[in-house]
Amino acid sequence: MAGLKELRNRLESIKSTQKITSAMKMVAASRLRKAETMLERSRLYSGILNTAVKRTLAAIKAEEAEKNIVYMRPALLRQNPQARNYLLLVFSSDRGLCGSYNHNTAKTTMARIKELTAAGKNVRLVCYGKKAFDILKKKYADMIIGHYPDVAGQGLFYSEAVDIHKKIRENIQNGLCDVCEVVYSIYHSALSREMVSRQVYPLSPDIAGLTEEDNELLKIGNAFYDYHPDKLALLEGLLPKLAVNEIFLTMVNAQASQHGARMASMDNATRNAKDIISDLTLKYNSIRQSAITTELTEIISGAEAL
Repeated sequence: MAGLKELRNRLESIKSTQKITSAMKMVAASRLRKAETMLERSRLYSGILNTAVKRTLAAIKAEEAEKNIVYMRPALLRQNPQARNYLLLVFSSDRGLCGSYNHNTAKTTMARIKELTAAGKNVRLVCYGKKAFDILKKKYADMIIGHYPDVAGQGLFYSEAVDIHKKIRENIQNGLCDVCEVVYSIYHSALSREMVSRQVYPLSPDIAGLTEEDNELLKIGNAFYDYHPDKLALLEGLLPKLAVNEIFLTMVNAQASQHGARMASMDNATRNAKDIISDLTLKYNSIRQSAITTELTEIISGAEAL
């Protein structure tokens, strides 16, 4: 009977764990829906902002070709071939129980650090989220110049992206870094994420690259756009907004990826608990039935002996 008692205790413990993981799954699913809504809205705004920047750049290129001149591009679009100092912003979660999400973030960061150091670059790290910081500090503590918890998990505030952009600009103006990249997870679905390292300051060269489709943005039908103030001044105003939006998209993607990973992890844990409960229940019933059969046999044998 000691075996039955032990099994009962294990069953109660696993059932309790199953309730916890099921509740955590529902909480993560609720937060994921909010993050997906924010991500959808942010992508819409980002598309409009990108179109405005592309249209303005196309108009500037058309004017340069017409006047046979070349305007100096804003600092956010000027790439530095001699850049030696890189700043990596790493976005992870503050809590675990989200599968391999944080490990993959740290792994991608370490791979990028190796690439840059092999090329003779100086690397500094700023960690947004506790888990990546805990992993990276074991090997790269001397590179970490900042650690900010509660951003990747609560990062649905545009003002936080503005603050991050401001700190990046201060670091660049002070000569602490020449290029800033973000390491984060692009959210595709609750089960699909893509870890990337992407340049955000100066803006990616893809922003300045124009295609034939971008040239079609210069007019609507037979109507052309007019620019007030001039095109370069407008571009100077649009680019910081685009840079802040790129950071905000990073934060929202990181948050959605975190909640998606946690929801999937808790769903797997709940399913595993269910399987274990089924196996233990079968074993418990088998031992209990065996004990009952043994007792009945002893009673019948005793009755026959009398």
